[in-house]
Amino acid sequence: MPGEEPLLRSSSPQDSTRSQDREEEEDALLTGRPTSRSSRPEGFWRQVGLFTWALLATIAVIILAVVYQHEHTVAHSRIRNGGWGPDGKPSGKRNMIFMVSDGMGPTNLGLTRSFKQTTEGLPWDKILVLDEHLIGTSRTRSTSSLITDSAAGATAFSCSKKSYNGAISVLPDHSACGTVLEATKKAGYMTGLVVTTRITDATPACFASHVNHREYEDKIAEQLIGQHPLGQTVDLIVGGGRCHFLPNSTSNSCRKDDKDIVQIAKDSGFNYIDSRSDFDDLTSGGSAVKLPLLALLADHDIPYEIDRIHAPDLYPSESEMASMALNALSAATQNSDKGFFIMIEGSRIDHAGHANDPAAQVHEVLAHDKAFAAVLEFLDKDETEGVLVSTSDHETGGLSEGKQLHQAYPQYRWFPEVLGNATHSTEHLANLVDKYLNGDGKNQNRLERRQYIRDEILADGLGIHDATDDEVDSIIDAVPSWPPMYVLSIMISRRAQVGWSTHGHSGKPPITLDHPPFPLSLLLQNSIY
Repeated sequence: MPGEEPLLRSSSPQDSTRSQDREEEEDALLTGRPTSRSSRPEGFWRQVGLFTWALLATIAVIILAVVYQHEHTVAHSRIRNGGWGPDGKPSGKRNMIFMVSDGMGPTNLGLTRSFKQTTEGLPWDKILVLDEHLIGTSRTRSTSSLITDSAAGATAFSCSKKSYNGAISVLPDHSACGTVLEATKKAGYMTGLVVTTRITDATPACFASHVNHREYEDKIAEQLIGQHPLGQTVDLIVGGGRCHFLPNSTSNSCRKDDKDIVQIAKDSGFNYIDSRSDFDDLTSGGSAVKLPLLALLADHDIPYEIDRIHAPDLYPSESEMASMALNALSAATQNSDKGFFIMIEGSRIDHAGHANDPAAQVHEVLAHDKAFAAVLEFLDKDETEGVLVSTSDHETGGLSEGKQLHQAYPQYRWFPEVLGNATHSTEHLANLVDKYLNGDGKNQNRLERRQYIRDEILADGLGIHDATDDEVDSIIDAVPSWPPMYVLSIMISRRAQVGWSTHGHSGKPPITLDHPPFPLSLLLQNSIY
């Protein structure tokens, strides 16, 4: 048909050339003789060379990037095992961090977790840092009671021996028992104690002093700086309790004698600080942390966290003190084949339990949670392997989430938001009540006193606006055996439906935590060291 291509058409000259080339290539393959075709043009080989160079350069860059990333990852995110060898035994240089959440039991965690979730609008599965490291509970009792006190509890921690309530690292026969801090110091480690209470209180005292009863805080102060047969065993001391180190001739002293323990410490080589500004110099690089260090940052206890946050320029937090101490000890042991041992205590969780103050309680646990997180961050960044163990000596207050207020069967609930309305501890508010009743309110009538209590104490301090006259009068008429602090704690606890069984300790099992995981039974005697 016109215009159609023929099915078979004659070969063109170009087709003949291609056929000839193929024949020459086949002949070359069979005979090994080269073809007669000319070589590739020069531009082609230049392109091949440039392509090859670019490919090799790209591969080299990729290899260098992978090597760098690997080295960076190994250096900054290496697997930590706390210095445990393949045989389950410790090996090499490492640090030991022992944290104590004084008076904290499982319910304290639950109370604080729900408080944080509710007041911050967090989902129900948002838990505390402490929750993530919980491994079990410990059994606690002393030789004199099924319910231990802090002294016997800390003696068990420090000496691995049980003793009577009130004992400060002495056994039932009153002989001294060696402590883990003293042992690590003797082995060449650096040592430290960080607390939010008086440094002469039972828990810290049990690591570096030996007296028959915990009330001997003046004597404990002397021993902490080395005034005993073993000499100085603590390189870093941070906390409150300054009044036990000052002679009774000074206005802020609580000693019964005229010994100047601060001066004795200085004469023995201690560096001494006693203010927030001095502390900030240590943490900001204004001056190096020189050990041994005695840092007494409050006359008595460091205020509850719920009160401290109103005066952050006066007192550091638990996490700030812990971070400073860890960095100082790490720097001091940088060129040593030994690490350090430190005990860090969230001391006032216990005090809030004694006061039955749920608002102070949750803020203390949150402060300890933050300190725990700071320790984890240190362990992750520090070049030396380290292990963290945390536990409590006992539970305080017999705390419960939920309280039956009437004879009718109760609803299953409690109200964290009630605690969120509080701006101060009941201890702080009770001090204001006492100051008022013995000052401006001394000559005022009952109606005027009621108005002050309603406005300044209940509304501003606890967020309570529905107090009855009987409740207000119970604050005004409180007696020493049932002081205003107890009355205020009852008022906020009832409205939050939080229960307490005692102003003392309970037999509830304390919790135990660790990082990184290491061989340890889930149910422990508290004499685990």
